[in-house]
Amino acid sequence: MATIVTEIVGGEPYEFYPMGRYIVRAKGVCGGRPTFKYTRIEVAGVIAMLRSNSIEEIVEDYEGRISKEAIEEAILLASRYFQRQQTLLS
Repeated sequence: MATIVTEIVGGEPYEFYPMGRYIVRAKGVCGGRPTFKYTRIEVAGVIAMLRSNSIEEIVEDYEGRISKEAIEEAILLASRYFQRQQTLLS
């Protein structure tokens, strides 16, 4: 089970479950769905954008609020998830 982390951001507590360095599940943020840390940008939406945009275009569209490395982490975590699912179904 993941351990909740609490940080002070803008003078307020920010509680989250880390999924990686850049991706978290935060209490009260986007219904607990994975987001990029310190944002309300949902990982699933950014992954969907990869169908028609490059990583660099997405970083530019979000004005640097999420980094290339954060998007790469999202791809890696999604890949690992599907690999685990495939193993469970085998």
